[in-house]
Amino acid sequence: MREEQELFEHFHLVVDKGQAPLRIDRFLTSKLEATSRNRIQLAAEADYILVNALPVKSNYKVKPLDDIRIMLPYEKREFRLIAEDIPLDIVFEDQDILVVNKPAGMTVHPGHGNYTGTLLNGLAWHFGERGTVQTDDSRMGVLVHRIDKDTSGLLVVAKSEEAQFRLARQFFDHTIERVYTALVWGDVENDKGTVTGNIARHPSDRLRFRVCPGDQDGKHAVTHYNVLERFGYVTLLECRLETGRTHQIRVHMEHIGHPLFGDPRYGGNRIRKGTRYTKYKQFVDNCFQILPRQALHAKTLGFIHPRSRREIHFEAPLPEDIIQVLDKWRKYAISAQPDEDALI
Repeated sequence: MREEQELFEHFHLVVDKGQAPLRIDRFLTSKLEATSRNRIQLAAEADYILVNALPVKSNYKVKPLDDIRIMLPYEKREFRLIAEDIPLDIVFEDQDILVVNKPAGMTVHPGHGNYTGTLLNGLAWHFGERGTVQTDDSRMGVLVHRIDKDTSGLLVVAKSEEAQFRLARQFFDHTIERVYTALVWGDVENDKGTVTGNIARHPSDRLRFRVCPGDQDGKHAVTHYNVLERFGYVTLLECRLETGRTHQIRVHMEHIGHPLFGDPRYGGNRIRKGTRYTKYKQFVDNCFQILPRQALHAKTLGFIHPRSRREIHFEAPLPEDIIQVLDKWRKYAISAQPDEDALI
């Protein structure tokens, strides 16, 4: 999941001593030359402009030595993109937003050698583009958040700057409802719990993240979970995000000793709990073949619609690979008679 802080650019200005009174939207447009007045006005509407630590609206008149801080959702990066006819599971769409159920294995945004086959390529085609297009085209949607390539589930796309600002504010305020279904290793002790731990990039592996040993480092992260089903050696959880850090659920579950089943980056793609019997190993390997990824699905997405201001709510059913693996674990949990002396 992309971090909330990464959704924004931060600017700090102190007004000159000789500055004449001037509307702050005009003042900032002159200072931030690459930013339109419309984006400045949207930032003011969303309380993203602070003067002397207090939010102001567009008609505020700047005064000498005013301390101005402004936060703007990142504009779309300009690069060339090939529109591709990729089937998309569109759950909802209107003039302001699009909600898509992303399959596992699909990268959300081009980069790091993945310049085709991404969700953005498919969205370009869906929005009527053909051939090579510029990603900063006003007709292209804005990705307000992301989920990992091998995580399935719901994403919302803003189709206008107004929608982007209003959705970004909800992500910033942690009012977006995001619920994931996760299968983790081990028999989770409590039926409900909360994992709180600052998250930062791992010092020796740039592709991984970790919970920082102290509260001073990393970014604040909170995951709430409750047990949906127990299978002895693995547990099915519902995870509710309070924050949205990169790899948050994957990192937090590993931190409490219950890595996601099948997660190759955080040690879940090997047997972590169970017996030493060959039959059990074959059973788990079979599950890994069916589900060669982390068992994580973005099931629920809820937020306030940027135009109607009404609360809307979406659900995505579990994908077939997770369904099959859960069915296998249910049958195994019923039939298996584990020998305690053979436990790993």
